[in-house]
Order: sequence, then structure tokens, then C-alpha cells
Amino acid sequence: MEVQKIAQEFRLRQWSQVISECQGSGMTVKNWCQANGINLKTYYNWLKKVREAACNGYMTVQSQENGLVPNGWTQLADSEPVTAGILSVEVSGCRISATAETDLELLVKVCRALRSL
Repeated sequence: MEVQKIAQEFRLRQWSQVISECQGSGMTVKNWCQANGINLKTYYNWLKKVREAACNGYMTVQSQENGLVPNGWTQLADSEPVTAGILSVEVSGCRISATAETDLELLVKVCRALRSL
């Protein structure tokens, strides 16, 4: 059962990314789908599933650039620079970074939350 949940999360993230790219392209949905080889009905089916997940509280809107991510998670940009002295942990496509200045109590709470997923 857990594998199905993880697979569904993965698909929702992928679909959310596609939808965000389309919306940010400045093209009509029809033209964008044609240019990217995506069937228009498939696009609207993905949009429906992502919206349902958001309405059911499974995902929330973080910002226009980030699209939709699971509740309690923050999606970071892929282009963040790698810096010495930073601990980065990635779980299900979401990255958490901590430095020596990171609040230890907050880090403990985040780790406990990750363990419960």
C-alpha cells in the first residue's frame, strides 16, 4: 500500500510540474500540448487530478513558480548552489538544508515529521 502512495505522490508532482510549465509558457493550453506532444485530454485529466488532490488537502499551492507540493513540504529550486557546511537531505523530491546556524529544535521536529511519513 505504501508503494502505491509513493507512486501517486510522484505522479502528482510530475503532473503538477507539467501544468506549471504550461501555465508559465504564455501559450494556449492547446498549442503548448501540441508543441510538447501531450494529448489535450490527458493534460486536462492531470489538471483535474492535481486539483482534486489540492482540494482534498493532500497538496497545497506554495507559489506560482513552485506549483503544488505535498502538505507540510516546501519545493526548492533545482538551481540552488552547493555550499560547504550545509547538510542537505532530499526525501521524495523535496530537499531540506541545515547549517550550523539552523535551530536544533526545529531540525529535530522536521526529522520526527519525516520519520512519520
